Amino acid sequence: MTDLHYPIGPFQAPSGVTPGRRREFLSQIANLPELLRAATVNLFPEQLNTPYRPGGWTVRQVVHHLADCHLNWYVRTKLALTEDEPTIKPYAEDLWAELEEARQGPIEPSLLLLDGLQRRWVSCLNR
Repeated sequence: MTDLHYPIGPFQAPSGVTPGRRREFLSQIANLPELLRAATVNLFPEQLNTPYRPGGWTVRQVVHHLADCHLNWYVRTKLALTEDEPTIKPYAEDLWAELEEARQGPIEPSLLLLDGLQRRWVSCLNR
């Protein structure tokens, strides 16, 4: 790995989306809360406060970021479905990750948020 900003590599969009691929994507969205909880359930506070790469966010910040960004994506999806010309407002992800609640707050509220949010989002996208 040469670029630690992308530990699993930069995003590569699929060349096409088939119904099977769409089901796979929706399954990934639906399964995120369970997988994230399983990955973090036994971590000690010092582990949650460990950056995943040099100069990167801590595990805690990544969990909070997932809740924040998926909440934004959910709202953007609803705007796109209900407005003719929706305004999609960007947000400063890096600054959100530096807020005190993201740097020090317990991850349980974000895990709970993701659980309900992913259910609603998948339900919306399935329709």
